[in-house]
Amino acid sequence: KAMTAEIFIISGFLGAGKTTLIQKLLREALVGEKTAIVENDFGEISVDAALLRTGGIEVTELNSGCICCGITGDFVKSLRGLLTRFEPRVVLIEPSGVGKLSDIAAACAGPDIGALASVRRKITVVDVKRCQMYRDNFGEFFIDQIENADLVLLSRTEDFPGRAETAREIVREINARADVLTQPWADIDAAGLLYAGACEPEGCEHDHDHDHDHDHEHGHDHMADEIFDTVTIRTDRFFSREELQARLAALENAAGLVLRAKGVMRGPAGNWNLQYLPGDWRIERCAADGGTLCIIGRDLNQSELAGIFGGVPA
Repeated sequence: KAMTAEIFIISGFLGAGKTTLIQKLLREALVGEKTAIVENDFGEISVDAALLRTGGIEVTELNSGCICCGITGDFVKSLRGLLTRFEPRVVLIEPSGVGKLSDIAAACAGPDIGALASVRRKITVVDVKRCQMYRDNFGEFFIDQIENADLVLLSRTEDFPGRAETAREIVREINARADVLTQPWADIDAAGLLYAGACEPEGCEHDHDHDHDHDHEHGHDHMADEIFDTVTIRTDRFFSREELQARLAALENAAGLVLRAKGVMRGPAGNWNLQYLPGDWRIERCAADGGTLCIIGRDLNQSELAGIFGGVPA
């Protein structure tokens, strides 16, 4: 019987740093391991997949059965196909930032996958700068990701050292069992994230008897597509860094609330990777194909957003 693969679920709300963490794990802990990455993105396209693929890694995009839309059938089928065809030893699953960790963990624990792979660890990345805002505004999704994690990794602690303690308390209130790491990522041992202190799968079930009081705030579960809008823009235009900065600034004032934008745009001397969060954005050179931007938020105006980037809604 073939050895079963180990699944690590890397969860986290929009822009918490999941892709950055996956890159660290690939670079520092999984070199030479047969690893598959499963991207399950909310929206038309997966920008992260394009970025990871330039690192020469096979990425399977499962947008058709996007689990955050509550369709788990396709997710399980695709994952099963990947496990049987590719026979990886390690599978990193990166759910959408608005996906529920409980949905993905349940899908992986079902009989279809259980014979081929087992979930070794559920890691949730939490952005210290925004965790209070996310808990207050998008509690249902944010809380689910923390509540179901074995390990919570705080991101941006070096940029906002004053906020790490508050973030830690918010996480502790939601999940008292998980390990919480607050140190800068450069100081964290990647292999330790995956393996240290992780109990064997069968030993992990015993202390699920903690109170679930905070579960009862919401009357019914929402699907991500009821709460969040996603807009994908395609454009053949070339942008200088300054032009992109001006357009990202315009997102701050756009109608609705832009929670996250990411994409690759063309530039005169190579492509740009755009990463946007409210009040915070990065524009960096990259080798991935350009021309697409994916925006997630609430009450978005598609034509206004397309107009800012001189593109068309996909």
